[in-house]
Amino acid sequence: MADLSELIEREFPQDPSVAYLNHAGVAPWPQRAARAAEAFARECVARGASHYRDWEATEARLREQLRNLINAPSVDDIALLKNTSEGLSCVAFGLDWQSGDNVVISDQEFPANRLVWEALASRGVEVRKACLADADTPENALLNLCDDRTRVLAISSVQYATGLRMDLGHLGAFCRNRETLFCVDAIQSIGAVPVDVQAIDADFVAGDGHKWMLGAEGVAVFYCRAEVRPQLRLNEFGWHTVTDPMNFDRQEWTIAESAKRFECGSLNMLGIHVLSASLSLLQDVGMDVVSRNVLNKTQYIIDYIDDSKNIFCVTPAAEERRAGIVSFRAGSGDQRPLYRQLQENGVVCALRHNAVRFSPHFYTRDEVLKRALAIVGDYAGRP
Repeated sequence: MADLSELIEREFPQDPSVAYLNHAGVAPWPQRAARAAEAFARECVARGASHYRDWEATEARLREQLRNLINAPSVDDIALLKNTSEGLSCVAFGLDWQSGDNVVISDQEFPANRLVWEALASRGVEVRKACLADADTPENALLNLCDDRTRVLAISSVQYATGLRMDLGHLGAFCRNRETLFCVDAIQSIGAVPVDVQAIDADFVAGDGHKWMLGAEGVAVFYCRAEVRPQLRLNEFGWHTVTDPMNFDRQEWTIAESAKRFECGSLNMLGIHVLSASLSLLQDVGMDVVSRNVLNKTQYIIDYIDDSKNIFCVTPAAEERRAGIVSFRAGSGDQRPLYRQLQENGVVCALRHNAVRFSPHFYTRDEVLKRALAIVGDYAGRP
């Protein structure tokens, strides 16, 4: 653990005036990511794209890092897109919908995993929103809405406002047995807790790199299971979508069999270098250690709340039901004054559904948690 402490000190020399608890929003970079961005920029200034082959090697390395991170069967299942919304759109607007088909989602979804399905209304597709509190388990609330016309069950792995972590394995097994497509917005779990696309029987998984993966905005992973790729019609075409993309003079073309078919054109090479560097840090630490630290940090926050008289936790306390998010309220009223007070004191957090959201990562220092919680306790009149 001493080695981990040294690594954290070296990689995260954050401004001491800032208590950063918003990894569920946009995460700070580790030092190695900043060095990768600087080196890439300096190379672009001095040599332009003279070493583009090296850039492609970094791209290939990132695909393998992502494949390993989510346990995809092959790098051919990995597409590098701009964001989660683009990945979800590949699914929503790629399927051959029939009027009367339906999609089942939850009532807690971030707009990225709601608007994309609601946009299908003109095609006669019904969006069914399960109230996750309406059944004995959140999963059953979703499954109770599924029927023979349910084409897709789309769910966030961790709900962005409440921090509720879904039992994806249970949902995936149901979908596979019913031949319903299973689509997961995993932006709030990849890089925080283990994600295994094969174990959960996922057909599609999308997630940005700028949250728990500690990368830059503009690069996202989109996993598409090989067996279902032919079901997605392409709505964007470019030189990357075809086989043999470097053969510029070729007049006849076919769509690539791999997930690269979803990549319309040139990729965000700067973002790729940054994300690859950040993922190398998660690899060095190990996702088992990362996940355990994340859960320990959220447990620390929950324990503090449990010992308080006027602070109420929105996020489930059970370890299997949470990841890196803890949302809470001080009292029953408007939480904006507490949020403003935290912000004014250098605590970077979020306000979601009238609850304050803390989202620490594996490296978050104990003194950061203590400082932020002390402000909450003082506001709430904690003894």
